[in-house]
Amino acid sequence: MKARLAVLAGDGIGPEVIAEALRCLGRVAQLYGHELEVTELAFGGAAIDAEGDPLPDRTLRACLTSDAVLLGAVGGPKWSDPGQRLRPEQGLLRLRQSLGAFANLRPVKVHPALADASTLKPEVIQGVDLVFVRELTGGIYFGDHSRDADRATDVCTYTVAEVERITRVAARLAQTRRRRLTSIDKSNVLETSRLWREVSARVVAAEFPEVALEHMLVDSAAMHLIRRPRDFDVLVTENMFGDILTDEAAMLAGSLGLLPSASLGEGRLGIYEPIHGSAPDIAGRGIANPYGAILSAAMLLRHSLQLPAEAAALERAVAGALADGARTPDIALAHVRALATREVGDAVISRLQRPG
Repeated sequence: MKARLAVLAGDGIGPEVIAEALRCLGRVAQLYGHELEVTELAFGGAAIDAEGDPLPDRTLRACLTSDAVLLGAVGGPKWSDPGQRLRPEQGLLRLRQSLGAFANLRPVKVHPALADASTLKPEVIQGVDLVFVRELTGGIYFGDHSRDADRATDVCTYTVAEVERITRVAARLAQTRRRRLTSIDKSNVLETSRLWREVSARVVAAEFPEVALEHMLVDSAAMHLIRRPRDFDVLVTENMFGDILTDEAAMLAGSLGLLPSASLGEGRLGIYEPIHGSAPDIAGRGIANPYGAILSAAMLLRHSLQLPAEAAALERAVAGALADGARTPDIALAHVRALATREVGDAVISRLQRPG
């Protein structure tokens, strides 16, 4: 098959980890006889510097006409002044909204070889395999914002339709797994959360009766993610809660650098990115963890290009590299030499094989 990919490497370590993801995709394409047309585009802080806009028009047009978008990370100290008119994160929010990418899938699976990398006891994280489904285009990040000398306001708004569609995405995913869905809100305080709880309960009861739905307050969810993470299967929540809880959940696996994500809409076009930030403190040093970006590429193969065998092959290669000790400094053992970013990419590519 032929596919067009828009690549937005972004800022900080973004270009370093995306380079390894692209090398892995290139090897997959070679093994399976596919043709990938890759267009690299300015985005985030780098685009502000080059073109005065974190999401230039030509970047957005290319994304809208591609089969998938592979994204690195945005932001950094250079653009972190809250008073700045343009910030890299504005480009990311606009991109998600423009592509209609309302559902953010963030899988968290603890690799057996990395039990030592987590700060939690091995018996707590053993067997953890969960997926967060985060609503991505509503809530407080997209509400009205205002500020004067004495007050600042951020408005959180959700509609029935927004809650219905994200609940359906999460429930469909739960159907393919252990059929357990946890809906996270703050309904003891927030009116938007009361709406969320009512709508999600109605949708699951009417359309997914085989899925067991549990409601949980966000503060309880934060606690139980650390206390009993194995009990969770699929978790669905609103934009800001999901942003915070998925970073917490990443530490179950041992590092933000390990985890991928997919931002999907109604069709196949999606945005694929590691959940970590731009990590400006290590940018340019060649030590960034590329596993999250590589696994994001596997999600791209599965969801947007509809190539499950190729996605599984890439995931197996990652698992093999980790099992054999290919680790960057963030997850390295004290007595073993840490690998550079490109060396980890080499380790994955060397293990990529087409079954049969």
